[in-house]
This record gives sequence, structure tokens and C-alpha cells, in this order.
Amino acid sequence: MALALAARHNGIIINADAMQCYAELRILTARPSPEDEALAPHRLYGVLPASTPGNAAWWREAAMASLREAGQAGKTPILCGGTGMYLKALLHGIAEIPDPGPAARAEARCLLAEIGPAALHAKLRAADPETAAKLRPSDSQRLARAYEVWRGTGRGLAYWQARPTEKLNGWTPRMILLDPPRAELRAAVETRFDAMLAAGALDELSDLLAKNLDPALPLMRAHGVPELTPYIMGAATLAQAKTRAALATHQYTKRQATWFRHQKLVDNSAMKIISSRIIGTTQLSESFLIDLDNFINYGG
Repeated sequence: MALALAARHNGIIINADAMQCYAELRILTARPSPEDEALAPHRLYGVLPASTPGNAAWWREAAMASLREAGQAGKTPILCGGTGMYLKALLHGIAEIPDPGPAARAEARCLLAEIGPAALHAKLRAADPETAAKLRPSDSQRLARAYEVWRGTGRGLAYWQARPTEKLNGWTPRMILLDPPRAELRAAVETRFDAMLAAGALDELSDLLAKNLDPALPLMRAHGVPELTPYIMGAATLAQAKTRAALATHQYTKRQATWFRHQKLVDNSAMKIISSRIIGTTQLSESFLIDLDNFINYGG
């Protein structure tokens, strides 16, 4: 759909998927193919090595640069991806959090490895209950980040996030939310995962694992990585790995849908929810695209 809109609106497609920012795992993160990228300008796809953790602050700055590029070229910026915190950071601004420093960062990562996410959550709850209340005990990446911020700045993450932030100015956003029926989405997830395996996902994951990177890095927790790694290491069957990967993705899409339903990123008139299943541009009718054109130009 982004490709179709880019063709109709002289667009630049800007990645808003946290995992697709990384150079590795093109297949497993479902990054656009080289053929798709040749159809329209693409930005922020595959621009970070797996060893360099991205975050919402980094992405917002990079996305703002891409927006300025689009504006100067007279093109329409089309953000594509479902990392909600990135989109929220762009639209509503992001807290300026002081750098906790390498010592706090290393301590958080060591604690996560030694005691696990549940115990780290309990430790964070004792030190920074306000932030801990907003985090799931299994969310190791965000727990480590919250702990390092508290340890390095003396203030909890919730304190910094509550401070005034710079909002997006100079643009009129329109948001199109794809929300297909759950049963169809589950079937699509499983079909796509089989296609990823057939396209070589295991080989690219093996190459990534050979780098012996810190398991706490974001890309090492991308959907499919924790589930397929035991198969590559000989500790699970492929059928078991596929089942676990599909389940993890199903759970994520459910959390994702819930998050977008409860967040007011834009006014209702600037939001369009599409409940039908969208697979590819060949299945987008002209009447459907005209409807999107009208929404983009005038709102709902």
C-alpha cells in the first residue's frame, strides 16, 4: 500500500519499523526487497548494524531529517511500519533523557544476564515504582533501559518522560491503521513465516549468530530470532521453532492492536482504520486507492 501511495503522491517511504532499521535479517524482519526499493525512494531501511542499538530518540531525529528531505524535494513522506513508540515520538515529541553513561549501561546489562528480567523488574520496582508499573516483567530490553536511566541519572524514566517535549510542527499527519480480522491475520502470519524460511531466513540468522553479539541487543530479540535459534543450535525441531515463532508473533500483533486502539496519536478525523485484509498492491482496487487519496488530501 505504501508503494501504491508513493507512486500516486510522489512519495518517499520512511521506515517506522524498529527491526527493519538494521542491516542484517532482511528476510526475517520483512524488509522491502531490492525490487520494491527500486520502485520508490526508501529511507531508514537497513541503516544500522545489529551491534548498534537504535531507539526512539535516534529514529525521531533520523525521521525528521527524512521529512525535511521530502519537503525540500516537494515529495510526500509516507511512514510505513508499526513501531508505535517511534510514531508517538515523532508526532508528540520525546523526552530529552540525559545519557546514563557506560557504567550504568553495563550494570543494567550484567544484571539482566545474571538475575533475569523478572528479578530486574522487582529491583526496578523498589527503586523506581512509577516506571516499573508501566513495564511488563518479561520486557527485558525496556527494563534494562529503565534501570540504566535510574542508575545513571538518579531519576526514573517516568520522571524524564513527563517533562515537556518538542512536537511535530509544519506537517498535517494522516494515519492509516490496518486492522484485519484476527483469524485472517493469524493465517497470514503463519503463511509469511513459511515464506521467510523458504527464502533463506535460517541462513541469514546463522550469519547473525556467528557474530556472537550481546543477546540483549534489539535485533537479537526480533520475532523469529529467539524461537529459531534453538533449532539452529540443535536444541529444538523446526516444527517446534515454527510453532513458537508464530505464537510470539500472534501475541505481539494482539498487543500492537491494543496499543494503537488506546493511543490517541492523531485526531479522529486524521485516522482511517482498514479492517479488510491487505496483501499487495496488485489487490488494491482503483476505487480503494481513490478513497485513500481523498483521505490523505482532506481527512476523514
